Formats: sequence, C-alpha cells, structure tokens
Amino acid sequence: MSEMELPERESMEFDVVIVGAGPAGLSAAIRLKQVNPDLSVVVLEKGAEVGAHILSGAVVDPVGVDMLIPGWREEADHPFKTPVTDDHFLFLGPAGSVRLPNAFMPPLMNNHGNYIVSLGNVCRWLGAHAEALGVEIYPGFAASEILYNDAGAVIGVATGDMGIEKNGEPGPNYTRGMALLGKYVLIGEGVRGSLAKQLIARFNLSSDSDVQKFGIGIKELWQVRPEHHRPGLVQHSFGWPLDMKTGGGSFLYHLEDNMVAVGFVVHLNYKNPYLYPFEEFQRFKTHPAIRGTFEGAKRLSYGARAITEGGFQSVPKLSFPGGALIGCSAGFVNVPRIKGSHNAVLSGIMAANSIAEAIAAGRANDEPVEIENQWRNSPIGTDLKRVRNVKPLWSRFGTAIGVALGGIDMWTNQLFGLSLFGTLTHGKIDAECLEPASKHKKIDYPRPDGVLTFDRLSSVFLSNTNHEEDQPVHLKVKDMELQKRSEHDVFAGPSTRYCPAGVYEWVEKDGNDTFVINAQNCVHCKTCDIKDPNQNITWVPPQGGEGPVYPNM
Repeated sequence: MSEMELPERESMEFDVVIVGAGPAGLSAAIRLKQVNPDLSVVVLEKGAEVGAHILSGAVVDPVGVDMLIPGWREEADHPFKTPVTDDHFLFLGPAGSVRLPNAFMPPLMNNHGNYIVSLGNVCRWLGAHAEALGVEIYPGFAASEILYNDAGAVIGVATGDMGIEKNGEPGPNYTRGMALLGKYVLIGEGVRGSLAKQLIARFNLSSDSDVQKFGIGIKELWQVRPEHHRPGLVQHSFGWPLDMKTGGGSFLYHLEDNMVAVGFVVHLNYKNPYLYPFEEFQRFKTHPAIRGTFEGAKRLSYGARAITEGGFQSVPKLSFPGGALIGCSAGFVNVPRIKGSHNAVLSGIMAANSIAEAIAAGRANDEPVEIENQWRNSPIGTDLKRVRNVKPLWSRFGTAIGVALGGIDMWTNQLFGLSLFGTLTHGKIDAECLEPASKHKKIDYPRPDGVLTFDRLSSVFLSNTNHEEDQPVHLKVKDMELQKRSEHDVFAGPSTRYCPAGVYEWVEKDGNDTFVINAQNCVHCKTCDIKDPNQNITWVPPQGGEGPVYPNM
C-alpha cells in the first residue's frame, strides 16, 4: 500500500517531544518540568517498558543526578545501593595477571564516590520521577520517522505503523502510527540511533567533527556464592584474550545481593574478520584471575550493545532546526572511564534549560544553537577533552604502548590542562578497518561448557528478546548481491561473528550460499549497522515494544 493510500495519522501536540527514555531523555523531561511545570512533555520509548533496552556496566558518577535531583540520597527507593569501595586494574596475560598500582592511575580514573548500579533500574527510577512531575511516557512506541515543516525544520516524530505483515502490506491488525508534534524535539535514542543517523546526514551535523568510533559491549549478570562476593569492588582489565593490536577490555562489578556484572568490550576498529567478540568474552571468563568468582554461580541475564568511543573530537553538531541530539546519540561516553551516563544526564539538563528558555521567549521549531554553543565549556566538555587522545593512541600504537601513552596524556591533562599530542584524529570509520580474510587466519575458539561459557542462542534466551515474526525484517540489506560478493567472498562473513545474538548466517541453499537474517534474535546492539565492511546493513526499529527486556541490567 502506498503512502497516499494509508489512513491519515492521528496527531498529538506537545511543547517538547523526547525520543528515548534513557538517562538523557528522562533527565531532560524532568528538568523541563522543574523549570516550567506548565510545559507539556512526552517521552517515547521503543522498549516494552522504561529500562527494557537499557544496558550498561554500570559504575555511575552521580554528578548529573546530584544536579537533577539534589535530595535523592534521602529517598528510600533510589537505585544507588552499592558505593564503590575498591578499584582494581589488571593486565592479563594468557596464564597470569599483573595488578597495576592505583597510584599510577590518573586521578580521573578513581571511582571513589561512584556507585555500582543497574542502569535499567536507574532509568525506571528516573521515569517514576518524570511521571510524578506530569511527563507523559509512552513505552512500546518506536519513533520511526522524523516530521518536517515546509521550511525543513523538525516539528515532531511519527511512531511506526503496527500490524504490517512480512510482505510489507497491512494485516488485519494494522494500526497507523501516530504523529507527535512539538515546538522542539530532543533525540536521545542511544548509540547509533536510526533517527539521529538520519538527522546527522540531513543537516550535515558531522561536517566539522572527526569520524565516530564504536565498541561492542557484551554483559552478563551472575548471582555468585557469598564467599566470592565483594560488594563495591570495581575491577577492570585489558590484555588477554585479545592480542596487543586489538583494543578492548573487561569489567567486573560487585553489586548488592551477591550479584556480579561481568562484561567485555571489543573496539570495533579490529582488522581480523575471524575475530568473534562473543567468544572472546567467553574465553575471558576462563582466565585464572577471573573464573574463581563464578565457581558455583548462576548466570541470570545477558545482553549486548554498541558503545560510542570517538569522544570529544567526534561529537557532531548537537543542534539542528527544531531540536538537538543528547546523550549517547551525541557520543558523550568517556572511554577510559567506561562511563557515559553522567554526561547523558548533564546533556539532558543542559538541553532542557535551553529549550525551556526558548519556549518562554516565544520561540518554536528554530535551531536551539545555545545547546551546541554551551557543551564544550560545560562539565561534559571538560570531562571528554582531557581524555580525547586515549582512544586514538590505543588504536595507533596497540595496547601495550598505546595505553601507556594514553595514561601519560591523561596525567598531563589532569595536572597541567594540556596534551603532549594536541588533539589526535581517529582516521577511518570502523567498517573500513576490517581487512580481507586472506590476510588473516581463522581463530579456533573452544566449545562452551554450559557452566562458565555458553553459546549465543542460550544467551539470547536470557535477554528475553522477542519479535513478532510476521513483520518486515528490520535489518535492511541494501544490496544482497554485494553482500555475497564482498561480505562473504572477500571478508568470510564477519556478520556471523560480530553479531552477539546470532542474527546472521550464511547457509547453502540450492547450491548457493544464501544470507539468512534471524531478525527475531536481534538485541538491538547496532553492531551490524556499524561494522559491515560495505555499510550495506541498516538497522531500523521493529514494531514498538519488541526486542530485549533486560531485568536489572
């Protein structure tokens, strides 16, 4: 059915429309209502509930929450239950480990005063605060289209149509999506969001910034035996099982109630198409310095998502006609600290202050350029600028030398406010870093034991991922012939390995290798949208409410 034949959308009007109920979106909503309780604010969330699609380590610097909700420590139900009590930094070799002295670490790496949390539960808590102030939150509604006025300014978003069948035609349960119109629109979709991607391209927001870089983060939540539990312990490592040319590392966070969050990050600029991030994570857990924590333990949850790693020099222009990017849609993650939620909250507050002021002045649908003009001189800019060279140094010189140089650079920034390297660039996008399979050897990964190490499909089961199968595939391959000629024949099918959910397969059918997309497995990590060597795969939202439902992640 053509657009002309579809029924007209119903519409609702608000002062501010916010896409994404993550830390940035919810903080913006709360701040808007704090500044002016009469503002009408709506938050759209593609997950089935607030927090359903939120995945992070997470150790949270409370600087943003302190600004947003100053009295939160007096609340009985706040989610910040476990303050950090100890920091460990390990370098792992194949059979042993070396703990790096804390005194050698730049002060900004110190986690004193931070909290180990479930970021999903933090968002559920922020959501309750937002609703108490009168914010309307619509979970289960995926914003799938940006709406523009005749002048080309953003005036709102439309939710996706429901009940479209696999052939692309409306089925018996078809429901037209709704238009949500606002004086301003804030985009807080998280990493590699589909609407942010469109806006960056349409308004050329990245023309004056470096390329964005990414990692893939994979996480499990375990309940461990009491004798292996150390509440408040934060442990990071780098090195094995990755080689010294491949960037990445791990985290091990001891929460309350004998819970331990364990995760592994692989920088997506890796070269070897045979590298398998999920299997590297499983291997990591078998290291002698790690495996003891999980003896007699039970795995509870699993998930994965991409992480922005470009930092200060890769942040695109934030403002556009009709709105702004906030949070991880803008790329505010501090890579060496493995933290972004504090900057997400701060960016939501900053954007809300500017938007509320603009509306009070009678403005609407113009460019809130104040947001773009403010962030570099804000705590966000300060936080990101002093670590801006860590990622490019790691990428250029490898783990051993690059991490050491990055540490020196952080020290000089911390002590003297300057860098010996100026501001380094990242070079090329992650998709272009992958090399042909002919330059590399296959990696032999051990079989999972089902106790400490697992396969992808049993892991996806723990993510509570669900998609209606009778709908168009939400992972769009632009040119299937190119996928066979290049992704398969030249690069040996890296999609079958970089995806942490087993979405992609190459199978023989009628004597031909055929690309199969198991879209129902997708955990919405966006890695395929980033790492496909030809940028031939585009992730778009499926029907609202679908995907993972992460508990306590």
